[in-house]
Amino acid sequence: MKTLTIAGGGLAGLGLAHGLRHHAVPVTLHEAARYPRHRVCGEFISGITPETLAALDISGAFDDARRHLDGTWFSEGKKLLEFSLPAPALALSRHLLDARLKLALEAKGGQVEESSRLERQAREGLVWTAGRLPRRGRWIGLKAHVRGLDLGGGLEMHLGGNGYVGLTPVEEDRVNVCGLFRLDSRREGKGPELLLDYLRAGGNGVLAERLTGATFDESSFLGASGFELGWQRGDEALCALGDAAGMIPPFTGNGMTMALESAALAVAPLLRWSRDETGWDETVATIRKDLHRKFARRLTAGSVLHRVLLDKRGAFVARSLAGLGLLPFRPLLAMVR
Repeated sequence: MKTLTIAGGGLAGLGLAHGLRHHAVPVTLHEAARYPRHRVCGEFISGITPETLAALDISGAFDDARRHLDGTWFSEGKKLLEFSLPAPALALSRHLLDARLKLALEAKGGQVEESSRLERQAREGLVWTAGRLPRRGRWIGLKAHVRGLDLGGGLEMHLGGNGYVGLTPVEEDRVNVCGLFRLDSRREGKGPELLLDYLRAGGNGVLAERLTGATFDESSFLGASGFELGWQRGDEALCALGDAAGMIPPFTGNGMTMALESAALAVAPLLRWSRDETGWDETVATIRKDLHRKFARRLTAGSVLHRVLLDKRGAFVARSLAGLGLLPFRPLLAMVR
């Protein structure tokens, strides 16, 4: 079999490497940083099927994951909606999950090169899973772990005038706080103080005060900017998966799921290439077509809902419908699954 090279050791890259090793395909994965590491991520997987995890041979990595079925939406401190998911979301920090998957991959015979950054170029046998393309975007993602924060339930989503933030209980009494905000040069502070400043500026002062009473893990704070949501336009000949192919707005809770699903759909075409049954150009075209078929509706729906929620009139309508008990949560959820 021919060897596959994977650039990027996040969920898409690790998931793909596991799926390929399940079929004995030689794999070398390059990760620019070192494990374990934190990532700007909601840290819960919603809508994934057991079959997808089994196809990638990574089901065991989630045996001890927190499982969340219920959650609450807030708008600037006011409760909008209590909801239940069709199936429990799996919650685990990326700090733990990525390192766990890396060790399991090595145990299967996969080669992992840390502190290794490859050049972004289209070439045979290279799959690019190294995340979003650098863009002059309007958004900033901020994330940190806190301890000592009682959510009183499962997930929380807080909508503000400048963005939104999700709270997810993960392992070891930690809560992952991860938000997406309109980039604002007036916001001040370093580390978690910057996150709190964005929350207050968006009308989420009540949440900011709750977080102030908790204990931040300073080492977990991360920020990411310079990106755009939606399909990541680039070299058509590049075999790209995960965020490198398309980024869905994070409020959908589907980003981690899409990363693993994109890896799962790429396994069969790449396996055929590795066995010399198809050419590389055909393989890339098949994967690209399958990605669009599977994710085009989600990305379009997510983009529309994202704009509605961050528009004053759209947010007012959402609050009004929620107050009347008429917000169609399940149908909206189905649009981004």
